[in-house]
Amino acid sequence: MCVTAIESRPAGGGTTDARVALGELGTSPVDRSFGARLKAFVALTKPRIIELLLITTVPVMFLAEGGVPDLWLVLATCFGGYLSAGGANALNMYLDRDIDALMQRTAHRPLVTGVVSPREALVFGLTLAVVSTLWFGLTVNWLSAWLALGALLFYVVVYTMLLKRRTAQNIVWGGIAGCLPVLIGWSAVTNSMSWAAVILFMVIFFWTPPHYWPLSMKVREDYARVGVPMLPVVASNKVVARQIVLYSWVMVGVSLLLTPLGYTGWFYTAVALAAGGWWLWEAHALQARAKAGLTGAKLKEMRLFHWSITYVSVVFLAVAVDPFLR
Repeated sequence: MCVTAIESRPAGGGTTDARVALGELGTSPVDRSFGARLKAFVALTKPRIIELLLITTVPVMFLAEGGVPDLWLVLATCFGGYLSAGGANALNMYLDRDIDALMQRTAHRPLVTGVVSPREALVFGLTLAVVSTLWFGLTVNWLSAWLALGALLFYVVVYTMLLKRRTAQNIVWGGIAGCLPVLIGWSAVTNSMSWAAVILFMVIFFWTPPHYWPLSMKVREDYARVGVPMLPVVASNKVVARQIVLYSWVMVGVSLLLTPLGYTGWFYTAVALAAGGWWLWEAHALQARAKAGLTGAKLKEMRLFHWSITYVSVVFLAVAVDPFLR
């Protein structure tokens, strides 16, 4: 992308109340200049997360094309993907503004600081959702448009509204939204689906929990404070590390299915084996430290989190390069 739920979201002043509780109001004036507000609206889209989405979209377009796809199509798909994911992220911040104000990791988000109002964020997110769907439909194809809209709705409704505050499996099933850019990349080129796209979809599906759980281990106190039952909040480090190892093995195994099915060749296989082997080494090392009862800085859970970003970047780069070496 877990079992307790926190109090319902406030209708209007919940964010302000939370910030008062933190003693954040009145300490400094809110900068609402044009530049500050422009920066805040960009921040609502979570650009750094969108970078990861594009890393999984563009290489799949190369694989689907069997070479270099049309440049305009790539740009149109990336732009539409940014708008769609940005709209989903803005709506996520609107819905989570109450707990964002209480978490150290999210305390500087635009809705918490007051640079952007809840109404502005809601209108902004909905506008991006509509514009991105129309953009995909008119410049790419309607299959990609419906997939993008489905990803947005899944992230906002299924993950943010239904799963995040209720179950330890929130990131597992909620992570499906982050897998859909793979299908969008394939459909943008072919206007159809393929087992290759489904396999890469499953790679991201099994990658998401072991990617996010190490970060959740690091900031578990934040999640515990606001009642969001991420797995590290409701389970011990040993249990979380064991789940990370299990998902990691499945992820690496699935990533190797592309070659026997004829979609990739030796280069992708070599990269997937090397990157996957290193991932498994780090996952088992984290499990060993958890079994030893290490905590705090000694647990080194962020090593796997940072490597997970490198892993997905390297593997999907290999997806893009492989067609040229076959």
